[in-house]
Amino acid sequence: MTVTVGEQVPDFSATATGDTTFSLAEQRGGQVVVYFYPKASTPGCTTEGGDFRDHKADFDAANTLIVGVSRDGIRAQENFKAKQSFNFELISDKDEAVCQLFDVIKLKKLYGKEHLGIERSTFLIDAEGRLAKEWRKVKVKGHVEEVLAAAQELNAQR
Repeated sequence: MTVTVGEQVPDFSATATGDTTFSLAEQRGGQVVVYFYPKASTPGCTTEGGDFRDHKADFDAANTLIVGVSRDGIRAQENFKAKQSFNFELISDKDEAVCQLFDVIKLKKLYGKEHLGIERSTFLIDAEGRLAKEWRKVKVKGHVEEVLAAAQELNAQR
């Protein structure tokens, strides 16, 4: 099942860093950015996470929570978060339940070999839990600024 823009995002709970469980239902009343990245501690994912980290105060001002998701285990997520001083939680989605909900597992090619992996994607969920905007096949450069502008605009409409 894939959620499309304007539809309610089904509630989900998942193991997150900081010994927490992230629950979408608990975020009602505030906006949420859920961004999916292929693998912790790789260059593009480190850059993207750092951009979100560096803009967190602006997202906070726009009433928007940030959460990152990959298929890495919780220990790898904790290490990635600590090493990069991320000021938001990361979800460990080893069973791909959250990935499937947002349909981000795609056939990818690396060095001529095909494999299933996470397509770098970001989703903005409004305060009522509806999908407000999505970005797929994300290019890291300038992406976080684009997501922030959308979050600020959405928050201003409330």
